[in-house]
Amino acid sequence: MIQTNSVLDAKGLACPMPIVKTKKMMNSLEPGQVLEVQATDKGSTADLKAWSESTGHQYLGTVEEGDVLKHYLRKASGEEKEEKKHSAIITNEELQQKMNENQNIVVLDVRESAEFAFNHIPNAKSLPLGELESRICELDKDLEIYVVCRTGSRSDLAAQKLTEAGFKTVFNVIPGMSQWTGKTEKKVN
Repeated sequence: MIQTNSVLDAKGLACPMPIVKTKKMMNSLEPGQVLEVQATDKGSTADLKAWSESTGHQYLGTVEEGDVLKHYLRKASGEEKEEKKHSAIITNEELQQKMNENQNIVVLDVRESAEFAFNHIPNAKSLPLGELESRICELDKDLEIYVVCRTGSRSDLAAQKLTEAGFKTVFNVIPGMSQWTGKTEKKVN
C-alpha cells in the first residue's frame, strides 16, 4: 500500500483536465508529499509521467484497479522547475495549408490508439505519447514534424521530447483534433 498525503479524483475527465487538476493540487502540497491521482483516461499515464518530468516532480508509478488508474506523484522538494511550453506552435488552419502545399511533412498524432482509430487526419502517423521514447527511431529527424493531440497539451509534451532528442523542425498544433475542421479518417477494424 502506497502512503499518500492527498487524493485527487479525476475520473471521467479527458486530457488536459487531469493535468490541470493535478497542477492545482500539487500547489497545495508540501515538498516530498505524495499525491494519488485517480483517472479513467488511458492517456493520463503518459501525460502525468511527461508532466512530472517537465516540472521536476517525481512520477512514482501507476496501479490499475479495474478501469481506474491510480497515479502516484511526489512533489518536488526544493525548487520546482518552471513548466516549459514548446515554443514552435502552429494553428490547425496553418497545418491544413501546409498539408495542401507540401507532401514532405509528418503529422504525428500522439493520442491513444483508440482515439486515433475513430478520428484522425489522413496520412497521420499514430504514435501514442507513452510509446514515443521507445519508438522515436521510427521518425526522420530531417522532416518537418507537426504534433497533434486532442487539445494541444499532450502534443506540447511530445514536441518537447522530440526537440530534446535532436529533432530540428517540430511544431505543436493548437488547438488540435478537438477543433479540427479538415478531412478525417477512421480506422476501426
